[in-house]
Amino acid sequence: MQARVEPAAPDQSWDLQVDVLVVGAGACGLAAAIAAHDAGAQVAILEKRERPGGNSSLSTGSVPGAGSRFQREAGIEDSADVMVADLQRLSGDSDLPQLTRRMADISAELCEWLVDSVGARMALITDYCHVGHTIPRLHAPVSRRGQDLVDDLLAAVEKREIPLVTNNPVQTLYLSPEGAVVGVAVDAPGVERSQIRARNVILASNGFAANRELVARYCREIAGAEYFGALGSEGEAVLWGQHLGARLANMQAYQGYAAVAYPHGSLLSWTTIEKGGFLVNAGGQRFGNEDIGYSAYARQVLAQQASVYAVFDERIMTLASKEDEFRELVELGGLKNAGSIAELAACFGLPADALAGTFETFNAAAAGQQADPFGRQRFGMAPLTGRLWICRVTPGLFHTQGGLAVDQDGHVLREDGSIIPGLFAGGGAAAGISGRAGAGGYASGNGLLTAIGLGYLSGRAAAAQAKAGA
Repeated sequence: MQARVEPAAPDQSWDLQVDVLVVGAGACGLAAAIAAHDAGAQVAILEKRERPGGNSSLSTGSVPGAGSRFQREAGIEDSADVMVADLQRLSGDSDLPQLTRRMADISAELCEWLVDSVGARMALITDYCHVGHTIPRLHAPVSRRGQDLVDDLLAAVEKREIPLVTNNPVQTLYLSPEGAVVGVAVDAPGVERSQIRARNVILASNGFAANRELVARYCREIAGAEYFGALGSEGEAVLWGQHLGARLANMQAYQGYAAVAYPHGSLLSWTTIEKGGFLVNAGGQRFGNEDIGYSAYARQVLAQQASVYAVFDERIMTLASKEDEFRELVELGGLKNAGSIAELAACFGLPADALAGTFETFNAAAAGQQADPFGRQRFGMAPLTGRLWICRVTPGLFHTQGGLAVDQDGHVLREDGSIIPGLFAGGGAAAGISGRAGAGGYASGNGLLTAIGLGYLSGRAAAAQAKAGA
């Protein structure tokens, strides 16, 4: 992978000219293209991989929206202020606190836009609150599959006849003598070189989680975990930004996942843990407070340096079975069940006495009979009873949450705070709203909120600038 920045020649020849060029066809890029098109711009999308979607396809498709009409229809009171408080409580300090406020302020509008203008088949999740949220505010496909949301975005792009070309990796950004980004070059083995002029370029090329060198540099604590995200997350935006003197922000933040089913590679729904399950190591013992969430807990799972197991009961299993991916994991034999703790331990050769002791202590804490030794406060449907289920899991890195610093409309910023003309960023290419450090600040939906939110904002802003001749 190469990421170059070169001056445009005075007599540069262009194979195509557009108002807005979007680099990347995940949810961010697709949303940006739709928003720019609907604002009157001529738009094109370039995707380096063989198919669109990126990490958005691998997600649950969940977007938080505070104060949406869907919440009001469900009798749920919410506001951007409450959402900001929730996010900041989890994330702590951020290099871009104003971005958190901006995302919360537009979150309801964004969810309604997805349904009304894009045609996304989404609904408010009211079964329970997800990690980081005190109010049900996640809007998602009924299937809880990000691919369904991507498919709806792709259908909206096709309906608008927006050109989308796959297998076309952008290698070079071209600059004017004044330092504005004025176009790109597509160039790779087996791909015909082309040079595209654009009034504005939107980087929606995802993060750097597939770039092991960058992960080791910025997210060292999770560098040993297997990467389960999209293969295209190679960090071009960070590398281009470094060439351009762009500011980088929140670079240590990432989304981990504590419970990737092993060896199947699919996510074990965190519903199994949120609603009262727990994780044990190879010794049959818990090792921390699972209540901190699937992202923050990934580091603790990694520290076990051995197999880890998720345990829950039949009631929780029934609730999680509302999710397609979970049902598929069950059908593939990724979970085992038993009628007793001893039989459950035998499923993976765990020490039965130790596992029984873990159950006794956990259930006593869940029943309010004693404090949890790890400080867990929320136990969902626990104490665990009846038929029991177990799944072997491994920790994973899914995407990075740091990237190019942007303003409230997605303009990329230099170190001195000035705007790099002609350049926008969103999604994994831009800094996120999960704070400065590690995985602990990741709330459910943070990734898609900034992906679609910054795509929506940057698409409209880029179109407006093009229309104004900026």
